[in-house]
Amino acid sequence: MTWRPRLIALDIDGTITPVGREDIAPAVRAAINRAVDDGAHVVLSTGRSLIGTRPIVDDLDLRGTTAICSNGAVWWDTNTREVVRQLEFDPGPSVERLRALLPGAVFAVEVTGVGSLSLGRFPDGDLWGDVHEVTFEELVATPTSRLVMRWVGRTPEELALRVLDVELPGVAMSCDHTEPWLTLSPPGVTKGAALEDLRSALGVSEKDTLAIGDGSNDVEMLRWAAHGVAMGQAPVAVQEIADAVTGTILDDGAAAVLDRYFAA
Repeated sequence: MTWRPRLIALDIDGTITPVGREDIAPAVRAAINRAVDDGAHVVLSTGRSLIGTRPIVDDLDLRGTTAICSNGAVWWDTNTREVVRQLEFDPGPSVERLRALLPGAVFAVEVTGVGSLSLGRFPDGDLWGDVHEVTFEELVATPTSRLVMRWVGRTPEELALRVLDVELPGVAMSCDHTEPWLTLSPPGVTKGAALEDLRSALGVSEKDTLAIGDGSNDVEMLRWAAHGVAMGQAPVAVQEIADAVTGTILDDGAAAVLDRYFAA
């Protein structure tokens, strides 16, 4: 019998949509729909906040599943449309350290399902939902599931180099490879850890898992899956830990993977 995955974890930005956008290519949409119709659990597993994830869930009409947002810190039931799990951390110590290390950086803490509180102004389109600029004191007094930082006017390479040996106690940290952007999550939170908890709860075998992603925050997810696939534009370090590499987002690489198991 031909193997088919029963739990499929899909990153959003750079995997099923261009980064920061909402449009899903027809081939990718059709491939996801076929997997759902076959009975697979399709789970969006993303660094996006909940408010940035919901439009993609609704566009794909995903029901009867869980959306894993904020790199695993927030779980959202797509049927009840309620948060069913949420982990938070104190952003204060990390913001203090990063402000000193990265002059000119702007910060935002997620207010789940609503938007963000920001320290400094982010470029238009960076943050989903309602955005309110606040003082340093207000920002660091807000426990959050996700803190993001943009080093304005710098490159992703400059940011990666500056934080290369930085350890921030009590948080998990990931660097974006396309923007000078840092995401902080509660300790121990990764996409891979969240998906393992979900797999166990669903009763899906470890060998029946598939994941597709393109970023450094996808590494744990790709390692978790029985078959982890990196997108063609993913950094070399991400491709090296994957079981396979597919085409780029422009080539509908995610559709090519799913079509092997759920062909039209």
